[in-house]
Amino acid sequence: MKWALFLLFLVLVVGLLVWLRRETAARQARALADARAEAQRWYERLGGQVMGLHGDEPAVRQALADAGERYTAAGGQLEQARTARQYELARETALEGLAYIRAARTALGIDPGPELPQLAAARGAGAVTVPREVNVQGQVFKAGPQPGAATPYYYPGGRMQGRPVPAGWYSTPWWKTGLAAGAGVLGGMLIADALFSPAFADPGYGYDAGYQDGFADGGDFGAEGGDFGGGGDFGGGDFGGGGDFGGGDFGGGGDFGGDF
Repeated sequence: MKWALFLLFLVLVVGLLVWLRRETAARQARALADARAEAQRWYERLGGQVMGLHGDEPAVRQALADAGERYTAAGGQLEQARTARQYELARETALEGLAYIRAARTALGIDPGPELPQLAAARGAGAVTVPREVNVQGQVFKAGPQPGAATPYYYPGGRMQGRPVPAGWYSTPWWKTGLAAGAGVLGGMLIADALFSPAFADPGYGYDAGYQDGFADGGDFGAEGGDFGGGGDFGGGDFGGGGDFGGGDFGGGGDFGGDF
């Protein structure tokens, strides 16, 4: 009798384990299918916009070129993706491309379209709200909230060497390593410090008096916290937090996040 009860118990345990394993596999398969469908949806939307928009203005052409690069990158990521995480990265790349599409539509003077889900890399980076102009090592760099002849390069917001870079229009793509007339990563840090230091900030842009006092003592952005300011954020909250998608799933970042 005892052996019969033991065998019955063993059968029930094995059956439960088999059911749990199958349920877990089914749940993972559904999550993978959902992630694939979500990435594919944004990728196809990006493709339609890339093919359908044209313009001769420098800001339009540049934004469309960046969107086209993201479209190609997202397509490559979709082909290689085997996990839900990899499909999520492809989705982010497609969304970044659509952010450039919105910029191109803005430069064309037409409705930019519906708002997009926030890019993970741009979370906490904020946006440029007023025009800025600084001189760094004899070179003039400009930034503004709107496209113009002097600011034809759009950036959707992100992080450069751990520092937030707000979304906006810039005179030069200095965030790209090796560009900006040879101003690589180090030069980019100097440009970021100059463009977004409290001395150039407008009221309400996230630089309160306490932070400006700390800036004077701390030297440069990230003297203690690693980001813009000792507390780990940029000006008391407007430019803090976030993260990026560098490394890991697509070979050291792959095509996604290359501009960050």
